[in-house]
Amino acid sequence: MKQFWVDVRPWNKEIATTAIESGADAVVVDRADDIKKLGRITTIAPDGDLKIGTDVAEVSITDKSSENTAAGIKDKKFVIVTTSDWTVIPLENLVAQSDRIIAKVKDLKEAELAATVLERGVAGILLATKDPEVVRAVAQRMKASAGQVTLVPFTVTKITPVGMGDRVCVDTCSMLEDGQGMLMGNTSSAMLLVHAETLENPYVAPRPFRVNAGAVHAYILLPDGKTAYLSDLAIGGSVLVADAKGKAHTAIVGRTKIERRPLLLVEAESGGAKTSLILQNAETIRLVKEDGSAISVVHLKKGDRVMGCALEGGRHFGIAVKETIIEK
Repeated sequence: MKQFWVDVRPWNKEIATTAIESGADAVVVDRADDIKKLGRITTIAPDGDLKIGTDVAEVSITDKSSENTAAGIKDKKFVIVTTSDWTVIPLENLVAQSDRIIAKVKDLKEAELAATVLERGVAGILLATKDPEVVRAVAQRMKASAGQVTLVPFTVTKITPVGMGDRVCVDTCSMLEDGQGMLMGNTSSAMLLVHAETLENPYVAPRPFRVNAGAVHAYILLPDGKTAYLSDLAIGGSVLVADAKGKAHTAIVGRTKIERRPLLLVEAESGGAKTSLILQNAETIRLVKEDGSAISVVHLKKGDRVMGCALEGGRHFGIAVKETIIEK
């Protein structure tokens, strides 16, 4: 997830309070003590959690030389860049060379451009504004969206009951909608989209904050492109929520529930990509079809097409690695 920082220089209590209330990741201030009186948030300041000059550099882009200077900084955690006329080309060049760039912006339009430049966007944005409404608008865009996930239809090739095992329910701090779910797989090379428990059924009330995700060993795709084991998800962590078209956003984990239940193996393929997932064998567990509707695993049959994604296989502590790893 991209960093969302707010510039509170010179000191502006209203902007600082709005930044905290809007869920900003950090504030840039002249003195860390000013913000600490208002709430808990990471400070970037000479005396902050991240120190200007030591942990974070600031560079004004005025020509090719200053652009090269910003791109060449490797000993800082982040590099704040300001472009004099706010053109996209310097950002494109910087993003192509560095994953540390924080773009200084003044409004939602600039924030959206910076977040999507060269598709992957900058590492984050630093918003400089005196308008609290702009802070709220940019916060909603930056904190809610996790971009786009490339989903493709997978054809189901096998459905088999496999007996009893431990499965995980992921309860979020968000109300999910019909057509939304989370991406899971037995391996990290491809995953299926598991629908949230948003639908009415005769057996249990909807729980639209929940995805009955799968067995404890399964991988889940996270907002930063990494993966985690379902059993390792923790309260306060972030998970990726996507719909059938791949539109994605983040949600905070409120809790997980691990319970012993009858399980079902679903296997599917798309082109050369093969995937599988072990889910609870129950009517309320659903995958997502091409049109965004949900289909219960109980009614699933060979030949049905459900949505999923093909990823770079092979993970080391959740990070994709280029080495010889065989998952099967």
